[in-house]
Amino acid sequence: MNTALDIFLFFVFYNFLLEKETVELGFIAISPHIAAFLMSFSITFPTGFILAKFISFPGSYLRKRIQLSRYGLTVLGNIVLNYFFLKLFVEEFGWYPTPSKIITTIIGILFSYVSQKHFTFKTTS
Repeated sequence: MNTALDIFLFFVFYNFLLEKETVELGFIAISPHIAAFLMSFSITFPTGFILAKFISFPGSYLRKRIQLSRYGLTVLGNIVLNYFFLKLFVEEFGWYPTPSKIITTIIGILFSYVSQKHFTFKTTS
């Protein structure tokens, strides 16, 4: 569910809110696909944690704050993957941003599932 929300938000932010334009912040310019990724991430980070904790991995024995900090580390790794692959696919390969985001998300899902199962929400000591 969170993945579908992420791709939907990316599409809406990229195409309609940002209108495929670079975001100028004065001190830095952010490409529209990276800005759309950051915007969708700000929404899907908390929803992803809630869904993972209560639906995907409800049997974890770890405390909530430990889970949240580990989830943050996992997500940080996923941010690096998203940034790298979006830059690669869109700017180097010349692919369209939304299909690039979908492929990047598939890579991120694999990374997230493994790291969350064995690190963030582990159920055995």
